[in-house]
This record gives sequence, C-alpha cells and structure tokens, in this order.
Amino acid sequence: MSDMDNTGAAPEGGAPGPTSKMARRRARELALQGVYQWLLSGNSASTVQRHLESETENLDKIDRELFVSLLRGATGTADELRDCFTPLLSRPVVELSPIEHAILLLGAHELRHNLETPYRVVINEAIELAKGYGGTDGHKFVNGVLDKLAARLRPEEVEAARARRG
Repeated sequence: MSDMDNTGAAPEGGAPGPTSKMARRRARELALQGVYQWLLSGNSASTVQRHLESETENLDKIDRELFVSLLRGATGTADELRDCFTPLLSRPVVELSPIEHAILLLGAHELRHNLETPYRVVINEAIELAKGYGGTDGHKFVNGVLDKLAARLRPEEVEAARARRG
C-alpha cells in the first residue's frame, strides 16, 4: 500500500487527495458497495470493480489502491474471513443482512491484512459504514464482532491499547 497521509488534511487547493482520510473513507464506502454487489449478484470481483469504477463520479477523490485492495481481498478470501468471524456471531452467517455480511468481510480483511491501519481505526470505520448503510442497531453488532476478532487477530495491539487506557 502507498504511503498514507494519516492527518486527513487536504492538499493545497482544498480538495482531498487520493490518500487523505476522506479518500480512504470513500474507498471503504465504494468497497462496501462492491462486496454487497458481489454477495447479491454472484458476479466476479473484477466485473463488480469495473462497474463501480465506470459508475462512480469523482473517482480521483478515492484512494483507489485501498478500494481495490479491500474489494479484491474481501471477495478473494471470503471463505477464510468467514471462518475467522463465524465463531463470534450470535446467529448463522446466512441470517446476516447483506450489509452486515459485507462490512464484516471488509473489517476482517483489514484486521488480517492491513496491519498498518490501527485496529481501532478499522473498527471505527466499520461502525460508520454500518451506521450509514445498515439497520438500526447493526453498528452495535458489527462493533461487537470486530472487537472480539481484533483481540484474536491482533492480540498484542489490543492488549497494548487496553493497558494504555488503564
């Protein structure tokens, strides 16, 4: 992944750059749309990607590298990712809404493979997606599952954060 601007500051000229915080959030939103489409349509990730890229305005304001990484990673290793979070669910995967399912796939992928992104950022971004696109309390469910998953996948990072909080 490219060098990220973790400040989220807009470059000179005011528009967010492709690696700003807003560009990464938009990439996650677009990846969510893609995983959702992939789950419902059965189309390949590359077909979904092409469709989204052709239909998305202001594609230059999206962190395209993150979008592609999330979409391809979540769809390409979906069975493996489900195996990670299924034991943490209060209901079978087939009973998840497609939005919750897509958000959990994206969050699990980021927790496993995007180690440069702090686990709390991954969880917070997933919560924001669930609040924006999911059902009424879907964000609470997503938070609970990903919090438990983070403790399994990144135990040292989670323990260090808990120790800092006291």
